[in-house]
Amino acid sequence: MIQKGSKSNMIGPTIVMALLALILSVLAYYKGEGQHISGLQAALKMTIQVLPLLIFAFIIAGMVQVLLPREMVSKWIGAESGFRGILIGTVAGGFSPGGPYVSLPIAIGLLRAGAGVGTMVAYLTGWSLWAIGRIPLELGILGWKLTIIRLVCTFFFPPIAGLIAQLIFASVKL
Repeated sequence: MIQKGSKSNMIGPTIVMALLALILSVLAYYKGEGQHISGLQAALKMTIQVLPLLIFAFIIAGMVQVLLPREMVSKWIGAESGFRGILIGTVAGGFSPGGPYVSLPIAIGLLRAGAGVGTMVAYLTGWSLWAIGRIPLELGILGWKLTIIRLVCTFFFPPIAGLIAQLIFASVKL
């Protein structure tokens, strides 16, 4: 379930993001006109808006890891679940609400609880391509024709991506 003693794989990306933030802050400072202060104020406002969502998403991801029996996760969405698990991942991803702050922690929680790599690729691909919760907005802005065309053109990609991931990366431990 929870990997104890495992090294964090977030050190590299954290260092890269810190360097980018530092470089951009220095550039904003030297640009003058208080750009660095405006940027930091915008960052604080976004943090206040997004932080509660992140906290709850990580709580959900942690609870998924400890509450779902590993045997059940393996049976329904594990590597041995085959195409059924990939379809479940596809549909669950398509119906997942929110942006990456919600879906990515849930995906890693399920993966650590025993979900298969193919299922999680299908989940993430379904989340990004199907995005059922985004359809009303698309209909309102893009119209029904373009929305239907987009859905038809992307319909088969999540399960195909899941199958490819399962075939190629089934033995990879994440």
